[in-house]
Amino acid sequence: MATAGAGLEPAVRADLLTVLAADADPVVQEKARNALLSVPPDIFLEAAKAPDASPVLFEYVAENVKDRPAVAAALAANAKCPGSALAKVAEHLTPAAIQALVDNLERLADAPELIAALKDRSDLTLEQKRTFEELTRETDSETLEKTLAEGAPEAEKRQTLTQRLAGMNVIQRLTLALKGGKEERMALIRDPNKLVQRAVLQSPRLAELEVETFSGMTNVSEEVLRHISLNRNFMKNYSVVRNLVNNPKTPVDISLHFIQRLVTTDQKKLSMNKNVPETVRTMVTKLLRQKAVKGET
Repeated sequence: MATAGAGLEPAVRADLLTVLAADADPVVQEKARNALLSVPPDIFLEAAKAPDASPVLFEYVAENVKDRPAVAAALAANAKCPGSALAKVAEHLTPAAIQALVDNLERLADAPELIAALKDRSDLTLEQKRTFEELTRETDSETLEKTLAEGAPEAEKRQTLTQRLAGMNVIQRLTLALKGGKEERMALIRDPNKLVQRAVLQSPRLAELEVETFSGMTNVSEEVLRHISLNRNFMKNYSVVRNLVNNPKTPVDISLHFIQRLVTTDQKKLSMNKNVPETVRTMVTKLLRQKAVKGET
């Protein structure tokens, strides 16, 4: 049975053999494992690049292919590769590959063993070290519950949700931020952990109306507002731009960058908004005067 894939492309056959090598039938297992011994390393590396590669292939390659740097590169490049396999070659990952993993919170959140394998590497940047510190930080349940409870709408529902979240560690909350529902995201956008906040904004389930809401909230961190401002897709939404500029919590450099995108009516309202920094009101007033001189108002 293990040789039945002889007519297949070499990479596809290698993938099939790794699956058969984990078969429940000992005879099939043995035949497949013997056949795997004759597969060249470069074929395994090619197989590991396939978007539909089997999970067992990644594990086999991580454990058995000798060219560790090449294996690490191939596995890191395939988003479908499980973290458990990557963890086995973590010491060979390049700085660029590590940064790509740090940027992909979902991949890290699904693999505590990968976090453990990477967090003590000596070549991490300062920002990467901070990321792994955030991921492994002990949760202060009391502080977390108090923070998440602020501003939540319904008292009873709020208490149930915040108590549940307060019992979770960072990885669990990060995973929920990525995969949970609207209520969880609305609470977790105010999580004290910056990575959990970032995960909310990276959630594939995040709706445009939620981003509009976040951009106008004064009880989120400046970092959340900065992340929103750096996302081109978010900033295509005029309501998000207007909310950010009018939000007193938004860092001044961001507000100043976007005031020219406001329509004149909203610029006039902003010039009278006593909640925003004086620098922002001064700049928008100057813009309105320039428009008046040019006859644009």
